[in-house]
Amino acid sequence: MNDTVFMKAALQEAAKAATAWEVPVGAVVVRDGHIVARGSNKPVKSSDPTAHAEIVALRKAARKAGNYRLPDCDLYVTVEPCAMCLGALVQARIRRLVFGTLDPKAGAVSSIMKFPFERTNHRPEIVGGILAGECAKLLRDFFHGRRKKLRFRL
Repeated sequence: MNDTVFMKAALQEAAKAATAWEVPVGAVVVRDGHIVARGSNKPVKSSDPTAHAEIVALRKAARKAGNYRLPDCDLYVTVEPCAMCLGALVQARIRRLVFGTLDPKAGAVSSIMKFPFERTNHRPEIVGGILAGECAKLLRDFFHGRRKKLRFRL
C-alpha cells in the first residue's frame, strides 16, 4: 500500500476546493489499491455544513458499493478529521484512516479531542502525518491568500 500516492490524490481534491474558495481539504476512498471515490470540501457552495471532504467521498463510495458499510475501504484525507467525520467513518466501518496534517482547531483524532474509539463498536487503524508538510502548506497558503484578499477589500 502506497500511502503517499493516495495522499497526493487527496491533495489534488483539496486544491479543487481551494480553487472554489472552500477550505482546501480533500479525501479519497480506496479499495483494493484503487480509488473508488473522491471528495473535496463543499459546505459553502452547497450550503451544507456536513459537506466536508470526508463525507462527500464516503457518500460517493457508499452509493457505488450499494451499502453504507465500507469495511474493505481506506479513507485518505489531507487534514485530521473533525468529530462529525470520525463518527461517519466509524458508521461506515472504514478499515483505515490516513490523514496528512493535524488540525489544531477542529481535529478530533488528537488535536482538540481524542475521539473515544475504545467505546465504539468499530476501531479503524489510524495513520497520521502522511505528506503533512504539503497538506499544511496548502492550508497556510489558502488562509494567507484569503486574509490578503480581505485586506484589499477594506
